[in-house]
Amino acid sequence: MNYDGLVKDTHVNACIECGKCTANCPVAQHNPDFSPRLLLSLFLGNNPESVIRDERQWSCLTCGQCRVRCPMDVRYTEFTRAVRNEAHHLNSKPQCAHGGALQSLMKIMTSDKLEQQRMDWIGSDVDVADKGDTLYFVGCSPYFDAFFSDLEIDTLAIARASIRILNRIGITPVVLENERCCGHDLLWAGDVEHYRKLAKENIALIKKIKPERIVFSCAECYRTFKLDYPGIAGDLGIEMKHITEIVMENEPEFKHPVFQDSSDGAVVTYQDPCRLGRHLGVYDAPRQLLSRIPGLEFREMRRKRENAVCCGTNSWINCDRTSRLIQDSRLRMAAETGAARLLTACPKCYIHFTCALKGGSRAEAADDETGKAVNIKVEDLALLLNSAME
Repeated sequence: MNYDGLVKDTHVNACIECGKCTANCPVAQHNPDFSPRLLLSLFLGNNPESVIRDERQWSCLTCGQCRVRCPMDVRYTEFTRAVRNEAHHLNSKPQCAHGGALQSLMKIMTSDKLEQQRMDWIGSDVDVADKGDTLYFVGCSPYFDAFFSDLEIDTLAIARASIRILNRIGITPVVLENERCCGHDLLWAGDVEHYRKLAKENIALIKKIKPERIVFSCAECYRTFKLDYPGIAGDLGIEMKHITEIVMENEPEFKHPVFQDSSDGAVVTYQDPCRLGRHLGVYDAPRQLLSRIPGLEFREMRRKRENAVCCGTNSWINCDRTSRLIQDSRLRMAAETGAARLLTACPKCYIHFTCALKGGSRAEAADDETGKAVNIKVEDLALLLNSAME
């Protein structure tokens, strides 16, 4: 590794050891053994290989909270990604969640001879095309529902709702029958070799379609295509949007109140995904859409936008006691608003918070009058938008 180049590119030599990164880090708040500042100090103290082999560097969520507070613009998430890439070369690898099954699936998808059957989820009530100017990138939802069937989740419902939304605003999107995982998780786990293979396969498929824009429901896919794929293929010359952005641009009319017959009420709060928020700066579109839905009351959590706490795990390598404590804390913040639903804008957030609730964690907030616990449901924003547009 070119250590001097890494130091220059990520500004880590500008660290003044103020400790604001550690004070703002969600992992450090629950795990006293982890400190971004400490790992930077070790790296800069002429001992970079010790950091590369240090298991603690796998604890970083790469959520970007540290950069929000850093007065010197140290790019710790990029530093972590580079360190993990080198660690992978040295065969120093993380303990993967779910036995590494998801990583194995991603590697299988790098094959140029791969033949998938992943289109059966598209029902007759949605319109898709073989060719067109808009591509909808589905992501790994067809596999998530199989892996996490015990959670009784339906991430494909997010994809179906997104296509229905596009149909409602006059767009018939192309869906690739053989798209691959975007490679986000492998990239951030240090496996750049397999990430690049996935990226090249997807880029080749997309170039055959020649779309003018790509729409995503997954914040991680969106981030990977927009910020990372240009490093492999250069500027693709394609507009890229999250589903909330494309809907907002089309000035939708929401005529139908949601939850009007629900005993839960119509109070919701919203989770900013790290990749959509801090990594891409998309904060306004989801909130503007929520403000337009009749009969809906939107309440912000006390930590929101660039200060939002992430869902506690990333790239299927951070799934431990610290992850659960972070999720528990965030669910409690959501419940404190009095909302009946926590809305997400990324399938991973939906999965992780649902897992926390199913696994025994309960978002509880003390009610000043009754002292009763308040439960909260986790749902994706695309489902809500689709219901409001029906």
